[in-house]
Order: sequence, then C-alpha cells, then structure tokens
Amino acid sequence: MRGQVEEALKKVRPYLLADGGDIELVDVKDGVVEVRLTGACGSCPMSQMTLRQGVERALREAIPDIKQVVAVNSGFMPPVF
Repeated sequence: MRGQVEEALKKVRPYLLADGGDIELVDVKDGVVEVRLTGACGSCPMSQMTLRQGVERALREAIPDIKQVVAVNSGFMPPVF
C-alpha cells in the first residue's frame, strides 16, 4: 500500500509546492497514513483543512482502503508573541 500512497501523493504535491509547502510520507499502517507537512504548509493555520479536504480526500479516492490520514509533528514551533 505504501507504493500506492506515494503515487497518490505525487498528484497532490504540485498544489502544495505552488504554495511553498510539501508533504512527506512518514508511515502507512493498518489503513492509517502518517504524513508530515513541511515548508509553508507546516506552519500554515489552514494546514488541517488542506490535510482533510485535499490530501486525505485524494488518497481515499485513489486507495479506498485508507481509513485516516494523520499529520505528525514536524518539530516546528512557531514563535509566541
């Protein structure tokens, strides 16, 4: 399934790159896909919407066995003002 996920992410990636971000596949286990949003996507307040409405939707259309797409922490902590 990992190969299928990689192929599906290739179709989503250009949209993320256009906004200065990217996506990394971290793991696929029991229908749960773990990804890391990087670049501008990693700190964007709309990243959860992008994850659900863009990435998860595209992956589920391509691979119906996917149950969930989860973003793992990139380790980036935005500054607190």
